[in-house]
Amino acid sequence: MALERKNSLRDSAGGRTVQDVGGLDFGPIDRSEHDLSYYEKRVDAILMLLARHQIFRVDALRRAVEEYSAQEYDGTAYYDRWIKAIRELLLEQEVIGADELEERIAAIAERYAAEGIEVDRSPV
Repeated sequence: MALERKNSLRDSAGGRTVQDVGGLDFGPIDRSEHDLSYYEKRVDAILMLLARHQIFRVDALRRAVEEYSAQEYDGTAYYDRWIKAIRELLLEQEVIGADELEERIAAIAERYAAEGIEVDRSPV
């Protein structure tokens, strides 16, 4: 199935796509080293496993992220963009159905809640 590219363009940026922000004034970049959070490590591991097992390629993730609107792209943290794109690709490529995915997420949230671990179920 051929997918249609739906890259969003950033307003007042000369026709650039939303992720192409090089040279635009977005303020200073934090270049300090920092350890990845547990969540960030898990998202990275999920992506690497899916790519290793050829469920999809990193290029597919890039395509999914590039389709975000400027508001969605700018308002979403880096690893949240990844996990959202992973979810969209799993559904798009019919690796898992939406109902099954929601059931699995709910089961994990229940298990965590039973263990006293707070789960943020707000949409990414």
